[in-house]
Amino acid sequence: MAMVGLFWIAEGDVYLGAKPSGMAPGVRLTPEGVMGLGDGQSRLHLWEDVHALTMADVPLKSLLRRAGIVGGVAVETVMNLVLPERPLRSGEAPPMMTLRVESGGSEDTLRAYAAAAAGYSETEAGLSGAVLSRLTDGAATMATTLAAMADWGRTEGGAPRGAERERLLRRWADQEA
Repeated sequence: MAMVGLFWIAEGDVYLGAKPSGMAPGVRLTPEGVMGLGDGQSRLHLWEDVHALTMADVPLKSLLRRAGIVGGVAVETVMNLVLPERPLRSGEAPPMMTLRVESGGSEDTLRAYAAAAAGYSETEAGLSGAVLSRLTDGAATMATTLAAMADWGRTEGGAPRGAERERLLRRWADQEA
């Protein structure tokens, strides 16, 4: 399983944001449609009805965000050393992202946790948006793009580095070689 842009790809399954577990909110992109997962959003938007997919609330990488994560880990470590009998804090939940699904004249929102603790680069967030747009360009385009993403997930082991992630997103968005 690996993260490429806003997508979490695990054994051929493509998720937007982190792969959910239990009743946690999430979004899975399937050959049938956009599937909301988790408590209160378990529904399927068929591709034939989907006109647009837009992301909102995407946490972007910043020095402040990175410092906050490192600082939070440092404070937690010190607190555990000073007060070892206090219960361990499970940590804060990752930021939530929103996917707006326009279909049949209406708009629905689906939520998913971000998979990148320090946020996403602006380039990867933008390219991921281009991939989402491509998925709404018609059945053949959606099937080809989603199949390429799933095939990559089945054959690759581990998360690619930044330049490789951007190359993959460009290929999926534009179907470049």
